Amino acid sequence: MKDMSGTAPRLRELVARYPSLAKLEAEIGRAISLLVSTYEAGGKLMVCGNGGSAADSDHIVGELMKSFVAKRPLAPALRERLVAVDAELGARLAGSLQVGLPAIALNGHSALSSAFSNDVDPHLVYAQQLLGYAKPGDVFLGISTSGNSKSVLNAAIAARALGLKVIALTGEGGGELAKKADILLAAPERETYKVQELHLPIYHTICLAVEAAFFPPI
Repeated sequence: MKDMSGTAPRLRELVARYPSLAKLEAEIGRAISLLVSTYEAGGKLMVCGNGGSAADSDHIVGELMKSFVAKRPLAPALRERLVAVDAELGARLAGSLQVGLPAIALNGHSALSSAFSNDVDPHLVYAQQLLGYAKPGDVFLGISTSGNSKSVLNAAIAARALGLKVIALTGEGGGELAKKADILLAAPERETYKVQELHLPIYHTICLAVEAAFFPPI
């Protein structure tokens, strides 16, 4: 079991800086625990949203797939294998690559999404990708400020059918997405830009705490 001692301080810091998020503290903690257990079991995170929420999806993947604040050195055995393949280039790879926590932004595949949108239905593009990527035990994170984005809602339905846990990051109330979520992180605002302003510290806190569980300070 990974060391989760870094979670409580991160949550306290979040609430101190953003008091309106105090009501979400327990649910954010649950999201952190779910992701840690998912990664321990060899699973991955898939995340999507539209517009600004698509940008947030990419942001989350960026924090998980490389170092956020902690060092993430490769395991010695992998470093040795890289050098064995190529002494010069392998040594550079061994010293520069970082361990990633597997995460995929479903909104990042423009050729696939545009083709499926044109040929079938634009509201099903994320659900289609889940059919290809998802395995039982993975986690789906759907971001929608209203909670009613059709493409994100359809993806959540597909995720549940495929055996995934669903985290919803929304605005106040959660919309229709709340009904499909195992964990609802509903920022207590209704205007889109205000919701998005709170989404960033929520997912930063999650990424920081998850990273700390796998890559403690040296």
